[in-house]
This record gives sequence, C-alpha cells and structure tokens, in this order.
Amino acid sequence: MDERLLVIEHEAEAGLGYFAGWLEAAGVGVEVVRPYKGEAVPATAGGGLLVLGGAAAAWDDEGYPWLPATRDLLARAVDGGVPVLGICLGAQLMTMACGGTVERGDAGPEIGLCEIELLPEAADDPLLSAPPGGTAPLRTAPLRTVPLRTVQYHYDAMTTLPPGAVRLATGARYANQAYRLGDHAWAVQFHPEATPEIFASWAGSGDLAPEAAAELTTQVTAAGRELEQTWRPLAEAFAAQVTRL
Repeated sequence: MDERLLVIEHEAEAGLGYFAGWLEAAGVGVEVVRPYKGEAVPATAGGGLLVLGGAAAAWDDEGYPWLPATRDLLARAVDGGVPVLGICLGAQLMTMACGGTVERGDAGPEIGLCEIELLPEAADDPLLSAPPGGTAPLRTAPLRTVPLRTVQYHYDAMTTLPPGAVRLATGARYANQAYRLGDHAWAVQFHPEATPEIFASWAGSGDLAPEAAAELTTQVTAAGRELEQTWRPLAEAFAAQVTRL
C-alpha cells in the first residue's frame, strides 16, 4: 500500500537523508515541496506531513517568506489528526504554530554527535519507544532514562512547549528534545534523518573552525551504523502512522 507523505524541504542541504530509503522501504511515497525554489506550500496535508530542518530561525518570516504558510499547515495538520513529524526547524515551527515558544538557545549551539535521554513518558509512545534500548528498560524501571546518540545542529531552542504537549526526551544542554502533541504529531529537536554526508556538508559550510568541523564529522561518520540502527525504527514507526490512518 503506497501512501503519500507531504515533505516540506527548506533547503537543498537539508533533505530526507536516511529517511528517503527508510520510508520507501516501508511503503510510503513522498511528495517533496521546496518553497525555497518558489514552490507553494499546500494548504493541507493528506496522508501525513514531515517538515525538515534548515538554517532559518523559525520566526524569520522576512528572510524565509514561506514560514507563515508552513506554520499554518502544521497547525491545521495537528488539529486535524494528520500524522506529523517536525525535525529541528520543523519541530520549532510546529512549536510556534501550536502555541509554544522558540528562542535563540541561551546555552549556545548544539552541534555534532550528542546524547539525548528518553523520559518515562516515551515508554509507550508509538515513535520514541521504537529505538533500540528504549522500550524494555523504561517499562521495567520507569524512573530510569536511556541515553541515545543522535546528530544535532541547532542554534535555537524550544523553550516552552505547546499546551498539552507530552515531553518525551531531554538532553544535558537543552531540556526539550522531543515531544508528542495529541495522538499523531511529534517534534524532535535532533536529526534522525541526517547521514554523515549531510552532517559534513553542514559542518563544512557553517561557522565552525575547520579543525572542529573535521573532528565532529569524524565522530558522526564513525557512528553511522549506530545511528541507522537507532533511528530507522522511528522512521518506520512514523511510516506506520501514515499508512494506518
């Protein structure tokens, strides 16, 4: 069964990455909209909505004039019970669209291979219980957190979550790493889709010193297999949401 998932891509350097193959293997077809190329953001998302990351600040409507339409689309999709996943900038846009707050991160940028910790609320979550190590330890010891490594690259932070949001993961630098809103919408601050090649392109073109960029890229590359094993289940669980509804 092939279901169409609407994908909002904010820049060529921040594409689907790992998710392209993982979603295809799960039977989910994608329609990628690239507003930075002049393509209009649709008013509705049918089978599901995935909003990717990018260098924009979630509030920079002047620099990125499609952001208001993207926030409106996110709000309608969440309200309508459409399966939604916001990644990094996409998560921040969803946060703003649904009544939360996004600000410049006061702890500085979070870049590279970083750990997040699943909270007890993730134990039965359809997406965040999926990564290896996330289910059994939390259910047998509800107060225990489980560290998972993932790619990060953000300067801004979700400082106040939307009303009704259930926080699912936290981190040492920024507390709000993942949450669920309603039954079918998720926001993750990190990048489960980012391949080592994608991260290398970000690190090499950003404001990192060349030595720091090279070191961080080496760390992410060395963890490539681990990242695939950890985050493919999340992509497959989201695909199941799309095909189920």
